[in-house]
Amino acid sequence: MKKLAILLSIPLLFLSCGNNEEGKSIDQLIENENLTEIKAKKAELSKEQSELTQKLDKLEQAIERLDESRRLDLVVIQEVGDTLFKHYTEVQGDVATDENIIIYSEFSGILEDLRVKEGQRVNKGEVLAIIDDGGLSSELAQLETQANLAKTTFERQKRLWEQNIGSEMQFLEAKTNYESMLNSVNRLESQLEKTVVRAPFSGIIDEIFTEEGEVVSPGQSRLFRLVSLKNMYVEAAVPETYLSKINKGTDVLVKISSLEREFEGKVKRVGNIIDPNNRSFTIQVAVPNENGMVRPNQIATLKLNDYTAENAVVIPENAILKNAQGESVVFILEEKEGKQNIGIAKRQIVETGYSYNNKIEITSGIQSGTTLILEGAKNLRDGQEVKIRN
Repeated sequence: MKKLAILLSIPLLFLSCGNNEEGKSIDQLIENENLTEIKAKKAELSKEQSELTQKLDKLEQAIERLDESRRLDLVVIQEVGDTLFKHYTEVQGDVATDENIIIYSEFSGILEDLRVKEGQRVNKGEVLAIIDDGGLSSELAQLETQANLAKTTFERQKRLWEQNIGSEMQFLEAKTNYESMLNSVNRLESQLEKTVVRAPFSGIIDEIFTEEGEVVSPGQSRLFRLVSLKNMYVEAAVPETYLSKINKGTDVLVKISSLEREFEGKVKRVGNIIDPNNRSFTIQVAVPNENGMVRPNQIATLKLNDYTAENAVVIPENAILKNAQGESVVFILEEKEGKQNIGIAKRQIVETGYSYNNKIEITSGIQSGTTLILEGAKNLRDGQEVKIRN
């Protein structure tokens, strides 16, 4: 500190002495506009500046020679500790939902009553549209009347048969006629039910394909697209090599770039078939969608947790160096007794495991509590003295 104070005091002394008196004389010279005197004064000051620079250089050389710490390489260190290390493998997938369907007509006729609009939220069982039944309801009413008559005849014939009155043939004919009429009524009711289009699940009417007054046909005419955004999932193909590492319940990080959001999820389904074309299997990961921003067919990145180590020694990946034999090497710091912020750099061969997110697991070579040199290690030698920058 004393040497540094000397360096600083010289230019300050020069400035303090010269600023007042010399400043006035220089201003006077300029005001007098005497070119010869101005040039002479400039030459005088230039000589003084040159002499001062030489003195500063000598002082700097003396400091370099006497201050050992100035000649040492600077390093940044960090103490290594135990931590939970997770490795993830990344695959691309698409957002999907099983509740994304097109509702077709199940009855042939004129669409006479359209009860919903695009974007409307509907509940399961809610009526979406009604198709003209073409007189089916009138036919049903007649059949119901006939069925009631057949029922009355059957019940009367049954009572008589139980009293041993009448023939068995009369009883069986009445029974058969009633059952036949009942089947006809049920069949017609089933047909008539198809004229009422209902929502198979709760969701949103995403698109309407037809209009009131159009003739629709069963299995051919598209009526609505109904989508539910509640039970969303991401489906992705995972390489066959991860089959033993990915199971139902495996932790997954789901990132949807278009939303700039990342979700935590779990694998809810693992496919049982390997695709022979790309040697992969399919997985599904449930995605929360509380605000309804996740939509079908969005692109998602899945980070699958395929390796976990507790109490792992993990260091920054850029702290690893390679020697001529291809071995992984790090430099650790040993404190030098009696000298503050000065230490000895020791070269250490290590074995590494998985790496992820610029971190790498050390499986052997260093332990928790070791002081690692993070920066400044590239040009160090084994046993070299270094100065700690941090």
